[in-house]
Amino acid sequence: MKISEYEKKLDGSLKQATLCFLLRKNQVLLAMKKRGFGEGLWNGVGGKQKDGEDLLETAKREAEEEIGVIPDKIKKMAVIDFFFPHNTDWSQQVVVYTCSVWAGKPKESEEMRPRWFKKDKLPFKKMWWDDSYWLPKVLEGKEIKASFLFNEKEEILDYFVEEVKRSA
Repeated sequence: MKISEYEKKLDGSLKQATLCFLLRKNQVLLAMKKRGFGEGLWNGVGGKQKDGEDLLETAKREAEEEIGVIPDKIKKMAVIDFFFPHNTDWSQQVVVYTCSVWAGKPKESEEMRPRWFKKDKLPFKKMWWDDSYWLPKVLEGKEIKASFLFNEKEEILDYFVEEVKRSA
């Protein structure tokens, strides 16, 4: 199945969620998910939007809850649609942010264990399958739009990743 075919079958908009990646020099902060969706995988911090909350507020709240930092000067870098036909509760649109200024020091919580990685040495074998397709582009400072369609084994069936041209 192709993404374009699957999108025609959808009967509503995707749930909104965020990911935020803290950056310093040539490093990015990833966090090991300790429970729930994505358990055992390295990822950015983030989560689902609450009622009445805009996505920027979601990104800041989730970073504070998950690793104890309050992001400042957040930059929107990507919008990614994730489709899971076998479990539509997992389908979501994720807005990805980067941040190089924050208050607080990253610390472990019940949900996440943060760790700094060199941008060119990311643990892709212990991350979501799709991350290797789009995360390096985001870490290079490119804004992107992407979609991924997964099977029941969470393997990619179809995808696209395109750079978004910044308006002048």
